Amino acid sequence: MATTSFSPSAAVRSPSASICGRLDHGRRIRLPLPRSSAPAPRWTARWPAAPLRPALRRLAVRCGALTKIGQSEFPTEVLGSELPVLVEFVADWCGPCRLISAVVEWASQEYNGRLKVVKIDHDANPELISEYKVYGLPTLILFKNGQEVPESRREGAITKVKLKEYLDSYLAPTSVA
Repeated sequence: MATTSFSPSAAVRSPSASICGRLDHGRRIRLPLPRSSAPAPRWTARWPAAPLRPALRRLAVRCGALTKIGQSEFPTEVLGSELPVLVEFVADWCGPCRLISAVVEWASQEYNGRLKVVKIDHDANPELISEYKVYGLPTLILFKNGQEVPESRREGAITKVKLKEYLDSYLAPTSVA
């Protein structure tokens, strides 16, 4: 059995040499194989994901009342709507936009029949962005009777509780005494 000796002067001259000398004692370093080289579990062959994708897409469209629109649909979907419309200006690269997407989806389901919720992509609709002076993302604007409701603009992430308070304050029935 060969023994190796450690000298402080060798470590000062070449730190990597001393480390390599200590690691190379006949031991093999085994690194784990990447997961992609492992065979797939047997159950994946029985349940391919491809046929399920169209069904899931249809289900998502049926469950939520959230609609993604562009410049051409804006006049009919927002300005011509009988219901109040909550417009969410978002971008794919925006972290806070992704953060509140579930909250806005919840609002579209919770207020279904009383409120229409639409999503507008910031990058694909620059004319709408400049027309409505959207400076921060995400931006929520409420429209009633084809007009932006004064003081209804919200910028930045919002919690479910705050969004509920915000919507209830604008959607509450007004009584005339």
